Amino acid sequence: MTGSEVRRRFLDFFSTKGHTQVPSSPLVPENDATLLFVNAGMVPFKEVFTGQAKRPYKRAVSSQKCLRVSGKHNDLETVGRTARHHTFFEMLGNFSFGDYFKKEAIEYAWEFLTVEMGIPAEKLHATVFTDDDEAEEIWEEVIGLPPDRISKLGEKHNFWSMGATGPCGPCSEIHYDRGE
Repeated sequence: MTGSEVRRRFLDFFSTKGHTQVPSSPLVPENDATLLFVNAGMVPFKEVFTGQAKRPYKRAVSSQKCLRVSGKHNDLETVGRTARHHTFFEMLGNFSFGDYFKKEAIEYAWEFLTVEMGIPAEKLHATVFTDDDEAEEIWEEVIGLPPDRISKLGEKHNFWSMGATGPCGPCSEIHYDRGE
């Protein structure tokens, strides 16, 4: 499967869930002097997350062009050392602006990977923030993921923030077990 096919299927899947497809913003952020380049899919929605702007939709899906060459998300030092770090990439993202929260976000991600993409559920593991008992409970009780396939990690891996101040919070990730 090509990257273009993955992108199309992701955008189409979330569109069927009521998300508005939003085109990638330019790599150089407009109206944001805090970043040299867009480094994450949420950057075009920064003003929505801070409450400074509203959009005509409550759900968005995008494939955002990103460049990570400095700052908090500097991947330059790991490019070539791992198979998963690159300076330029497209970040696929689905966003809810006060419409749905953890349960639906986890359910949508799981459905996309296991149903839409056909990835075997037994190959998937989840991570949650150390203190996020709610997400852990959703993984176990709603998704049915066994506790031994859920890892609790600290701020470095499972806590999202835009900077020293501003919107932030725990996050959850899904990892594929390659059996290595």
